[in-house]
Amino acid sequence: MFGKKRKKQKPDAVVQQLINIVGESEVLYLKEDLISYECDGYTMSKGMPRAVVFVRNTKQVSDVVKYLNKVEIPYIARGAGTGLSGGATPLGGEVLISLVRMKKMLHLDLENRKAVVEPGYINLKLTQSISDKGYYYAPDPSSQYACTIGGNVAENSGGAHCLKYGVTTNHILGLEIVLPSGEIIEIGEDGVPDRPGYDLLGLLTGSEGTLGIVTKVTVKVLKTPEGKKTVLAYYDDINDASQAVSDIISAGIIPAALEMMDSIAIEGVESAAYPVGHPRDIAAFLLIEVDGIAAGIDDQIDEILDVCQNNNVREVKVAKDEAERGLWWANRKMGFGAMGAISPDYLVQDGVIPRTRLPEVLAKISEISLKYELRIANIFHAGDGNLHPLILFDASIPGQSERASKAGSECLKVCADIGGSITGEHGVGIEKSAEMRFIFSDEEMAAQTDIRAVFNPEDLLNPGKLFPSPGRCVEVKQEWKTVEV
Repeated sequence: MFGKKRKKQKPDAVVQQLINIVGESEVLYLKEDLISYECDGYTMSKGMPRAVVFVRNTKQVSDVVKYLNKVEIPYIARGAGTGLSGGATPLGGEVLISLVRMKKMLHLDLENRKAVVEPGYINLKLTQSISDKGYYYAPDPSSQYACTIGGNVAENSGGAHCLKYGVTTNHILGLEIVLPSGEIIEIGEDGVPDRPGYDLLGLLTGSEGTLGIVTKVTVKVLKTPEGKKTVLAYYDDINDASQAVSDIISAGIIPAALEMMDSIAIEGVESAAYPVGHPRDIAAFLLIEVDGIAAGIDDQIDEILDVCQNNNVREVKVAKDEAERGLWWANRKMGFGAMGAISPDYLVQDGVIPRTRLPEVLAKISEISLKYELRIANIFHAGDGNLHPLILFDASIPGQSERASKAGSECLKVCADIGGSITGEHGVGIEKSAEMRFIFSDEEMAAQTDIRAVFNPEDLLNPGKLFPSPGRCVEVKQEWKTVEV
């Protein structure tokens, strides 16, 4: 009857026990509340969680994990949901443990250049909170305004400036982890990452939430560079732009960032927020940034300008001030989201290649585009060979989603075949688990799953991710299991 208040669904025994641990306001279990959590930034696969639990401290994480282990219910740690490989996507029936309310900075030690943050702390907020003191946090994914440090650890996220400064693993000094048993451990005591013994920090960073749940992160913070300059170079031939990338590195210059966009990507960013006025008829542009001691910056810029000129650049310019530099970077950081301005849907891939093979790989990606009759935009960290082909499609047209997935897989196969990798920073998750066979043998994957079994013997923590499986995993067998408590 219109206007009649619908009777609220009562929580089942599992949900009620979760409520007992964290409080009624911290658990979602109604379908209309759960639908927002059916995927992360990778939208090609979706599934409904059994419940979402918002935790506020390490003890709550441990208590929730211990209970779910006891009743054999699978679970997934989730940050801001900005991941691009389905790492936080439920396959059906898992409990999501949301860490977004664990968002405090716990300690700042600028004398020793480190900070301790909770996993839900936003990446960009860290730099914003210390920039007035002359410090910053280097890893800068395009989603840094929204992604969390804990999620960055899970995926070993990179960013535009990882060419010079490295990815997340290069900036982690210590972790507090809740193991799948519920035990709480600390790795990297006193912020010293390279203690004797096995590199557990390296093992946990990039493990995509399959070995443990991060509840505290000790990170390096860096002194803000004394000098910084940015160059924008336009090219009529993408091969010339690619050669310029190799020549800059060959000249002994290691830019802080060396980015490239092709013509389709430029069409997107110029149609969305923060347009720069890039010429629409160019084949590609390079965005190059150098930083460091102010006295040497101009010499590096002069060398870069010479390299660009020697590679048939149409136009090359240096940002005249911080405002122009900021606009150029805002335009670049909008790259993925801007595809929505020119396509109803898109699938972003994340392959890695030797940078000297750029022309060859881009030509093969162009052939894949023609084969599947789908446009592919290319945005990439050219300096370290991390490609991001964006396959544009319309999910409302029958068959296009499937063609997009096949095109994406073929792009990754091209990267693997020349000695590259299927991911540089987005992770494997659901999206690329089958493609792990492009770079690992069955024996190599078995060795890795043996390591997972040491930490996660029942495979209840983020099951069905990272490695290919011949069938559905434990979480499907246990989906919506009725438990008496």
